[in-house]
Formats: sequence, C-alpha cells, structure tokens
Amino acid sequence: MTKVVITGIGAITPFGKGTEALWDGIRQGKSGAGPITGFDASDYRCQIAAEVLDWDGTDRIDPRQARQMDRFCQFGVWAAHEAVENAGLQIENEDPYRVGVNVGSGIGGLWEHETQIAKINKKGPRFVSPYYIPKNITNIAAGWISILHGLKGYSSAPVVACATSAIAMGDAANLIRWGKADVMVTGGTEGAITPVSVAGFSNMKALALGYNDNPTKASRPFDRDREGFVMGEGAVVYVMESQEHAQARGAEVLAEVAGFGATSDAHHITAPNLDGEAPAAAMRLALEDAQIPKGAVDYINAHGTSTPYNDKMESTAIHKAFGDVAKEIPVSSTKSMHGHLLGAAAAVEAAACILAIKEGFIPPTINLDSPDPECDLDHVPCTPREKEVHVALSNSFAFGGHNGCLVFRRV
Repeated sequence: MTKVVITGIGAITPFGKGTEALWDGIRQGKSGAGPITGFDASDYRCQIAAEVLDWDGTDRIDPRQARQMDRFCQFGVWAAHEAVENAGLQIENEDPYRVGVNVGSGIGGLWEHETQIAKINKKGPRFVSPYYIPKNITNIAAGWISILHGLKGYSSAPVVACATSAIAMGDAANLIRWGKADVMVTGGTEGAITPVSVAGFSNMKALALGYNDNPTKASRPFDRDREGFVMGEGAVVYVMESQEHAQARGAEVLAEVAGFGATSDAHHITAPNLDGEAPAAAMRLALEDAQIPKGAVDYINAHGTSTPYNDKMESTAIHKAFGDVAKEIPVSSTKSMHGHLLGAAAAVEAAACILAIKEGFIPPTINLDSPDPECDLDHVPCTPREKEVHVALSNSFAFGGHNGCLVFRRV
C-alpha cells in the first residue's frame, strides 16, 4: 500500500504565528490561556480563552483578500501558506488536478455571522454585507486555499465538530493511498471565540467557569479538580503526499501518517458514552490500519478536554483498546497548554505528535496537580519527559458521538 507522509506544516495558535511558536510553547509547557480580549466578557460566566492575540495575517495574505475572509478563514489561509512553503512544494511543477484540499472547521465564520445579525437587527436587511455568505460558510477556507494556490484536485471541508481535522486528515491520507491524489493540503481551522459561542458553551457548563482570576490553571485534563475546557482558536495545516512523490522531489519527510480509524458512539448529542467502547474501537481500527501492534505505541496524545466525563471515558477507552500495556504508555493532553481548538484540535495535536517523534520528547499535561484516581494512566503530569518515540497515536472525540484516531510513525 502507498505510504503517506507529511512534508510541511503551518500553524497559527495561541502561542503565536508559525509552527516553531507552537512547538516552543509545548516544549516549555506554557499556557496560552488568558482573559478574553476579543469582546467585553465581564458579564459572562466564563471570561477566559486561549486566543490568538494581536492577529494580523497580512504578512501572508493580501489585505484586500483578507477583508473578504472571516477570522477562521484567515487563520487557515495563513497556515496553508506556511505549510506549502515549509514543504518546498512548487505547485507549478505539479499536475493541479492531482493536488487537493481537505481543510475543515467545526463552526466556521461565526464572527461574521454575529456581526451581520447585529446589522440586520439594528439597521435592516439592506445593510447586510454582500460578503456575508462567502465569509460565513464553513467550506470557504478550503475554497480560498484552493484558489490562492491553484489546486484543482479533490477539495472538501468536513464538519465533524471537535473531530473535524482528524477526519479531514484521515480522509486526505486515504485519497493519496487510493491513488486519487499525489498531494493533499489538509488540517483544520477555527476562530469561534465569539460572544454567542462563549455564552452557549458556558451555559451548557462545558467550559471551565471557576478560573476567571487564574486562567493559566483552568485547563487541567485528568485532574481531580477539572471542571471544563478552555476554548482556543487557530489553525494547523499540513502538506501530505505519497512517499514516492516526496522522494521524487527531494522533500524532507517529517512523519508518516500510518493509520486512521473512525467510529460513532450512537449515544447522545453531547455526552460521551462512559463505556468508551466506540472510541476504543477507533483506536483499534487505526492500529489495524497501520499494521502496528498495540505494544509498539510509544505515546498517546489524548483528546483530554479537561471535562469530567470526557477524561474519565477516554481513560476507560484506552484501557479497553490497549489492555495490559495501557499503563505503560505515556498519555498526555496538550489542550492543557493551547486550549481546545474545536475543529482544529486534532490538527494542532498532530503537530505535538510529530514534535514527539522528531525530538524524543513527551509533552506534559500541565496543571495535573491532583490526579483523578479514575483516570489511572501515565498522564505525564506537569513536566515533559525525554523518551524515544517511533509511533504516536492521537485521539479526537466530538459532540454527536464522532470519534477519530490517527497514528503517526517515524520514517
């Protein structure tokens, strides 16, 4: 079977612009959380988030075009530019119908949606921007990436809530395996730290509500005192290609996308099934797809949202998937540092897996001060760990019961 490899990464995260900023933040065990600055959150139950501060994407995006993009779209387009440059991909040397895009978002253009709803309510329908629809629709980041780079192959934008970029990347890898594409630009983008989004997540008690005065301590996966996630924003985009194609053009290979598995809980619109069976099945399917035994996994990047139910369920699922070797595998949640990027979560966490493979480095779960006895795995509390990593597995679970699992391998 055709091997699929990653040759380029681009990133915008709460740690700043660029993949190195993301990796530096993870290496240092930093928290990207702070008081919300994008709007006045003083009346909100949750007043904190992991924002991309002082955002200006016009160093890579034409200012006129940037004005036609919602925040989430700008993040995705900027990250795609970095990924293509990082991969050294010369589009003019490629068959454009063999290069595709699969960049998803869980929520899409929520800033533009809220802005135009306010306009129609205050001034009437004639004042709604003609750019409202193309700025708001969730597929538009993939569309812009295709347009700006001249990519004429398969183009799509899955919407799978917090599993979005896992599904996008897994499907992109399969397209290359099946011979439908030589190269795919893929990943996820999200810019949904908006008034209605924060209010909605707060009122369903999904966010950490008790840390407004101490935001860097709010995201604490697998900790006994966890109470909810910290919303993040940003984008991570990859260049994937067949190993043969990468070798033919002399590209540096960062890691192999070795396996992908996806399942559904078929249980509840928001709550996970605490038996963990469907997430465990996704992990088993991903390992079977990669033809890797469970004992060969060196690191698991957990979905690890810092919500009471998810973390307990995920620990159960890992036990079911890995059996007697589960407690031997380091399992950490980098959401403790960069927050929960919703539809872009799997993409940013894949970058953490690649960092682990490249540098022999297990990212920590920061703020894990009082481990929950019901989450009884090696969660790498508070400080990173040196360990040679050949195989890393990354979990993503979403509202609606969607589960995605990716396996990365050193090449």
